[in-house]
Amino acid sequence: MNFYFQAAKALERLDAKQGSIKSILATLPEKDRKRTAALVIETLKYKPVLSDIIFASKLLKEEKKITSMNLALVLVHDFLLSNGIEAGDGPVKTAVLRHKTRLRSEFQRLKIKRGAKSNQELAQPEDPRVAKIPRYVRVNSLLWTAEEATQSFISRGFTPTSPEAITGQGFVKDHHVPDLFLFAPQTQFHESAAYKAGKLILQDKASCFPAIVLSPPVSENGAVIDATAAPGNKTSHLSALMRNTGKLFAFERDQKRFSTLQYMLKKAGCRNVETINTDFLNVSPEDEKYAAVTHILLDPSCSGSGIVNRLDYLLEPENDNDSVDTERLNKLASFQLSMIKHAMKFPGVVKIVYSTCSIHAAENERVVCQALKSEEAQAAHYTLAPKEIVLPDWPRRGIPEEMDNFEQAPSVIRCRPGDDATNGFFVACFIKTSQQDVQVTSGKRKVDTGTEEHDAPEKHGTIAKHKRKKKRQRTS
Repeated sequence: MNFYFQAAKALERLDAKQGSIKSILATLPEKDRKRTAALVIETLKYKPVLSDIIFASKLLKEEKKITSMNLALVLVHDFLLSNGIEAGDGPVKTAVLRHKTRLRSEFQRLKIKRGAKSNQELAQPEDPRVAKIPRYVRVNSLLWTAEEATQSFISRGFTPTSPEAITGQGFVKDHHVPDLFLFAPQTQFHESAAYKAGKLILQDKASCFPAIVLSPPVSENGAVIDATAAPGNKTSHLSALMRNTGKLFAFERDQKRFSTLQYMLKKAGCRNVETINTDFLNVSPEDEKYAAVTHILLDPSCSGSGIVNRLDYLLEPENDNDSVDTERLNKLASFQLSMIKHAMKFPGVVKIVYSTCSIHAAENERVVCQALKSEEAQAAHYTLAPKEIVLPDWPRRGIPEEMDNFEQAPSVIRCRPGDDATNGFFVACFIKTSQQDVQVTSGKRKVDTGTEEHDAPEKHGTIAKHKRKKKRQRTS
């Protein structure tokens, strides 16, 4: 019966919006994770139907042993849609079985009412954008090479093809992210030996952008911070880009997510990472331990409104402007801003990448603009990095109307779910400048990001004297 209580608790956390489906399922005990995750997902697919049946049968009203709606949902799901309740006879199971005739009757009545010929027709329809997003597989260069992976794919029956023809067994190498491959959306790798060995990492393309933009140093003396590291995909990507050299400090405050992070990094062969179970905001920028840090990756908690292929279509939709929880967005934005401002206090840092999996300007452009105007940014001379060093060939950039200076919009990256063959995503890169770092010559300037020099337009990153009037958009 503990299996059902765990599933009910996961549903309660989803109701409280404590994370995405994937992130919450990742915290389940390893022993029952696969089984519990399957029950949670299947229950969510039929949640509206199950809720109606439970209400009509008066199950919760008459059975006090069933202590919550979520517990009733998982139990009734297995009773009606699976092989029955998988637990020994006990008071909770008995409470459900006392109503078996009524539950079955209400189930059949609902099927007739909805004209459903099968149980599957009662499930919530999948987000149509999911079919437009390929299965992305990143080759972990710490354990494998792209060439070795390609030969392995071919040996498994996959065929190299073009991006326009990724169907069935076709695959292609991505042209924005090194070591990233695209497969048909329904392609599965969870049972492959390479995935289990940590050689392959299932990571959305847009999620790979932050580490690529940060471009961490490859040096024995290099030092980098991943401020919110769990579950570890971006951390392992940073470690791979650093070629396991230098030091990568990975912070995660949640104990369960921290355990997931450690497991993932060990599996991926990340030897240059020091995992730290604490809140990044509690870390002193003056701590000598982090004096050598020059690069910080910030991917803080966000609304997750850009995620469409992690089953979150099963939760209450947020894509309608009227349903956006403004209060929640404002709280998230305040937290996100505090993270950026804290990162800007580290004296040795010259480059900060901020990212979210949100489509809302409130968490993206507006947070960036507030950060640029903060005392921390002014004191440390932070500005936005020019487009030339922030994935310049990626076409979708920021929303000009949401920036204090519309000329800054090309400096940030946006990904629109479905339209860009990725989940929704946002990336901004802050770089530190000073009088010594900026040399204006022939209408251009040299910006030292702590790694190499890049040309940038003279006006880029500056604040226009006359701010344009603009109408703030709620979302993209």
